[in-house]
Amino acid sequence: MTEIIHIPASMGNLYGILRTQPTPAPLVILSHGFGGSHTNHQDYEKFFFENGFATFNLDFCGGGLESKSDGSMLEMTVLTEAEDLSAVIDYFRDDDRFTRIFLIGFSQGGFVSSYVAARRPADIAALAIEYPAYVLQFDARKRAKDGLFSDTIDIMGQTVGRVYNETAVSFDIYDVIGDYTGDVLIHHGDADLIVPLSYSERAAQVFPHARLVVMPGQGHGFTGESRREAMQRELKFFEAHR
Repeated sequence: MTEIIHIPASMGNLYGILRTQPTPAPLVILSHGFGGSHTNHQDYEKFFFENGFATFNLDFCGGGLESKSDGSMLEMTVLTEAEDLSAVIDYFRDDDRFTRIFLIGFSQGGFVSSYVAARRPADIAALAIEYPAYVLQFDARKRAKDGLFSDTIDIMGQTVGRVYNETAVSFDIYDVIGDYTGDVLIHHGDADLIVPLSYSERAAQVFPHARLVVMPGQGHGFTGESRREAMQRELKFFEAHR
């Protein structure tokens, strides 16, 4: 069964597509990257569903120009997105249709999924992330001039507000993620020019139980056979924890 769900979140209602199995099953929550939407990973959604998982594919509030959720990118931060993801978990946590909750996040969605998993480890059975954008805090620090940020700034063709950068530099993600004690699977391309592989290498050392898989020749976003390989490996990972 497929249905559109609206969940109260950081800036109003969050939009997402829920797919449920005929009998209780683990739920995989998919979190898109900066400026994206649920449309970016519909192939992952379909793949996990066809292999026996329930899925919820969300649009973050203010998460991108094509987002169907409320909110503006001028107000969006990694912590508003963390609030959104946490609201989704609360919405489904006690639903009898779902046996466990898994998170999978891409780029900034990987950053946010890491943060939320660490803040509420008892609720997340396992975490899979692809090219997580831990670099965004370093990038934000470089944008400051005399310690201050401009009211708006364009990042990869999208305009965000001052609060995006101010929030990004307000904490260190590596001080947070070590609190997630579950198993973590990280995929990262060795040709990623947006988020260097070194950021995931460090994360793999900080998480208590993490495996890093380096994808040869892949950049920020996987294509072709490498994309299929990542999905297959994530499926086996979640199957082992279902």
